[in-house]
Amino acid sequence: METRYAERTAEHYVADARTFLDWVTAKGIALRDVRPQDLQRYQGELYAVRRKGQPYASSTIQTKLVAVKTLFRFLVRRQAMLMDPSAQLELPRTEKRLPRVILTEGEARRIVDAPKGHSPLELRDRAILETLYATGMRVGELVRLKPDDVDTEGRLVRIVEGKGRKDRNVPLTTAAARATSRYLAAGRPALVRREPWLFLGKRGGLLHRAQVGDIVKAWVQKARVKKNVSCHTFRHSTATHLLRGGADIRQIQALLGHGSLSTTERYTHVEVSDLKRVIERAHPRGR
Repeated sequence: METRYAERTAEHYVADARTFLDWVTAKGIALRDVRPQDLQRYQGELYAVRRKGQPYASSTIQTKLVAVKTLFRFLVRRQAMLMDPSAQLELPRTEKRLPRVILTEGEARRIVDAPKGHSPLELRDRAILETLYATGMRVGELVRLKPDDVDTEGRLVRIVEGKGRKDRNVPLTTAAARATSRYLAAGRPALVRREPWLFLGKRGGLLHRAQVGDIVKAWVQKARVKKNVSCHTFRHSTATHLLRGGADIRQIQALLGHGSLSTTERYTHVEVSDLKRVIERAHPRGR
C-alpha cells in the first residue's frame, strides 16, 4: 500500500531525495550499490553542513534521512533493489520545542479586530484572522477551504484532507462564523472568478500561503503588536488559550488535528505564567 503524503511534504521529500542522489553521483556510487556504510557517511556529512553559518538542526537532518529511507523502501517495493541499505540507519533524536511566540488574549483580540472596513479585502482578511484564531487550523488547510466546507449557521467548518490526509470537523466561534458570513455575502462575490476556493486573492485567484502570511503581518502591524507573529502563531495561541480556559487536552488534540497526543502536550508546558502566579501567591518567599 502506497503512503499518501500531503502535497508540501511530498515536495520536500522529492527535494531531499534529489540532494541525496546528487551526493551519490558526486561520490561515483551507483544507486543499486549503496551500502549502509555509505549512508552513515552521508549522515555524517549532513552534520558538517553549514547554512548561513549554522549547522542543520537535528529535525532537519532527520527529515532528510527520512526522505532517503522512503526512497529505498520504494525501490525495494518496486523490486528495483533486493535489499534496503537504509533499514538499520538510525535517525537522530529530536527535541520537541516549545512555541516561541504566544499571543496574549488581548493581543489576539486587537489583531482580529483590526480590519474594521467593509471593502471586499477587509471583509476577507477579518474572516481569515477570525478563522485562524477560532480553529487553530494550519495555513495550508485554510487556503484549501471551499465555500461548501463552511456552515456559518451551524458554526462548523470541515477540513478536508488535512495533515496526514485526514478529514475533521471543527467548530467556529460566533465571531468567526459572523465574519465569514459577511465575507461570503459582500466580499467574495466581488473577488470571485472561477476559482473554487473560499478565500481568494485580490484578483480572484488562489490565495497562497505566503500571501496569507503577509496579510497576518500587515494586520499585526496595524494592531501595534510588537511580536513576530505568523499564521502558526495563531495555532499555538489558540491551543494555549483553550488550555488556560479549561479545555481538555484531548479536545485540543482533536481541534488541531494532531496525530499524537505528545504533540499537543507541548502546550501544557507553556503555562509557566500560571505557575508564577501560584508561586507569588502561595510560596512563603514569593510574596
